[in-house]
Amino acid sequence: MTVKVGIVGATGYTGVELVRILSRHPEVELVALGTQSYAGQPFWVVYPHLYKYNQLTCVDAAQTDMLYSADVVFVALPHGHAMPIAVEAACRGKKLIDLGADFRLADYKVYEKWYKVEHTARELLADAVYGLPEINRKKIREAKIVANPGCYPTSVILALAPLLRNKLVDSGSIIIDSKSGVSGAGRGLSLGIHFSEVNENFKAYNVAVHRHTPEIEQELGKLAGEDVTVSFTPHLLPITRGILSTIYAKLSNLPGEGEIIELYREFYKDEFFVRVLPEGMLPQTKWVAGTNHCDIGIAVDPRTGRIVIISAIDNIFKGAAGQAVQNMNIICGLPEDTALVGAGLFP
Repeated sequence: MTVKVGIVGATGYTGVELVRILSRHPEVELVALGTQSYAGQPFWVVYPHLYKYNQLTCVDAAQTDMLYSADVVFVALPHGHAMPIAVEAACRGKKLIDLGADFRLADYKVYEKWYKVEHTARELLADAVYGLPEINRKKIREAKIVANPGCYPTSVILALAPLLRNKLVDSGSIIIDSKSGVSGAGRGLSLGIHFSEVNENFKAYNVAVHRHTPEIEQELGKLAGEDVTVSFTPHLLPITRGILSTIYAKLSNLPGEGEIIELYREFYKDEFFVRVLPEGMLPQTKWVAGTNHCDIGIAVDPRTGRIVIISAIDNIFKGAAGQAVQNMNIICGLPEDTALVGAGLFP
């Protein structure tokens, strides 16, 4: 089976990573690459590292021809832009994977509160499945719309899922300290990601108001079986790729570190892309760069009664494009790891 794929927003960082992965996918034919800025230009002119790997010419993202020719449409645009595309894709019976935030939150009122945009496709929210394969695989198989998770939420939810499912932590005690590389801000120009502003610098941003907060709380609440409120603080690292999340929570009892690691290994025993590290070994962003892996390390602090979970992902790969392809493989009935297997580059 050949899956015909169109990408709207192909020339952003997430979009070009989709193109790179799908250009080597043995079961995919890329049929259209939509862009808001480079229509009429060969894709390899915009991204020369893909010269001889992709020969398509960019088309105007406003054109909807790709919805006729594609079986699956990826939307890699900022929030607010996927809704009209999703409506048209639904009318034409196409599968849609949204890498933005438009279908991640089940309650449109919560979406509108945090994103300050009217949700114009509320009727499709019931059809959308939150696309974290390690948690929602069965639902993803039948999904018409997949809401690809945010990068920070991916690192956080995978790190906490075994504990919340087994009710081993106080769900009201969770503190999340996350750090991301600059590519998470996208390719657009802004002072905050200017080289001289970021280099040799380290800062927190959007403290207590980051838009991934309700997404994290929604999905952790499902795992816990109760409402969950977290403290989430993101930071900007002077690196290109990677997210490192350090998460603190109060343990309900005090199991040993080795016991909890075994719990994690059992929980993720069939998940190739989640690597639970041995006792005493903690993740680093370099270890997952360019991969679809989430590495998880655990430390128990008996003195404070807290557990510290550290997770690392590549924000563009497992945090965006790689996970989106993982979801596509699932909904198309293909081996889930197709085009995604491989260790990262080091150093």
